[in-house]
Amino acid sequence: MALTGRTALLAALGSLPVGILAPSWTGMLAVNAPLSLAILCDYALAAPVRTLQFTRSGDTTVRLGDGAEVQLTVTNRSRRRLRAHLRDAWPPSSWLTGTEQAASRHTLNIPAGERRRVTTLLRPTRRGDRRAERVTVRSYGPLGLAARQGNHHVPWTVRVLPPFTSRKHLPSRLARLRELDGRTSVLTRGEGTEFDSLRAYVPGDDTRSIDWRATARQSAVAVRMWRPERDRHILIVLDTGRTSAGRVGDVPRLDAAMDAALLLTALATRAGDRVDLLAHDRRTRAQVQGRAGGEVLSAMVTAMATLEPELVETDARGLSATALASAPRRSLIVLLTSLDAAPVEEGLLPVLPRLTQRHTVLVAAVADPHIEEMAGARGTVDAVYEAAAATQSQAQRRRTAEQLQRHGVVVVDATPDNLAPALADTYLALKAAGRL
Repeated sequence: MALTGRTALLAALGSLPVGILAPSWTGMLAVNAPLSLAILCDYALAAPVRTLQFTRSGDTTVRLGDGAEVQLTVTNRSRRRLRAHLRDAWPPSSWLTGTEQAASRHTLNIPAGERRRVTTLLRPTRRGDRRAERVTVRSYGPLGLAARQGNHHVPWTVRVLPPFTSRKHLPSRLARLRELDGRTSVLTRGEGTEFDSLRAYVPGDDTRSIDWRATARQSAVAVRMWRPERDRHILIVLDTGRTSAGRVGDVPRLDAAMDAALLLTALATRAGDRVDLLAHDRRTRAQVQGRAGGEVLSAMVTAMATLEPELVETDARGLSATALASAPRRSLIVLLTSLDAAPVEEGLLPVLPRLTQRHTVLVAAVADPHIEEMAGARGTVDAVYEAAAATQSQAQRRRTAEQLQRHGVVVVDATPDNLAPALADTYLALKAAGRL
């Protein structure tokens, strides 16, 4: 039996003359027979908690930063009216700081044999699966003097997906893609391009594009028009090792890499290319392979939702072997990893020849914008020292990037806000140059 604040107040007031003889609440109630009888009757009239029936419905997925609604239907199967307070408990990261109490607590008043529905609004602050913990109900009697309390486990899971904030860059990149795709005719040359059509020669055109056979059949000089090939294969590899756990700005490196991967996926699938995903450190953490164009993006978002950085050193040889097995024919391998000198020199560089021998390799890394701010700082002795340290760090990253470029790797190094559009632009440039 749970006593309410109202009961405590009445017991204290009714027991003041004998407070010394009965210092505890039990003793106070013992010397106040009318109050004790009222409490017992109120407790007996409170609806039982164990017989309540619960069912859930509502959202099962939500993007990080958005709200999700989960409905809880409470059925009062007893013969007494249910007057209760209910707490729908979820993990702390299911709400913004300070909003849990208002969002998870509900007041119920359900007649016998009827049901009511309450809605819990979640606003998760982290990716991954959020699982309901338990439902606690405190059922009061009609006088509000005593209450019954119990817990129920009502399972429900809401998967929190990556936010895909770089979606805003997609329309402008699709416009450039349409130009490359031949809707607005452009001339492209290079290995891997497909013949599109013929047109009359215009001064300034590359003479290597002249089709001499077609020119011989007509009175004007004809040049070939090329369009980027479709159905190219792109393998996006997420390095989920320890370097991906470092926070850059407000987010981990892994989250910024995911956002860039989603923009590239959305763009490449619209271009008619096939996109697969591999997340790896010492073992494969997630993989999306062989999905149709319309299903790839949603499958990747779902696979990325539960990914977390692992505090282990990435096995570069295992990653390389898994990537080669996932890309049996010539592909563009996009490796989202770190440009820290030690992991690249000791892990990635030794295995690069196996990757670049058959594939085009692109390494994309998240740069720290705070380093750029430090490099430009002046005015105090501390600021000068910070600028020197930042300049040294930037020089080291440039040397690492140059090492990769000497092995034929395309490198994209950008801050979290710029990584996704920079990676998309590099993909379009490779496509225009016929390197895919």
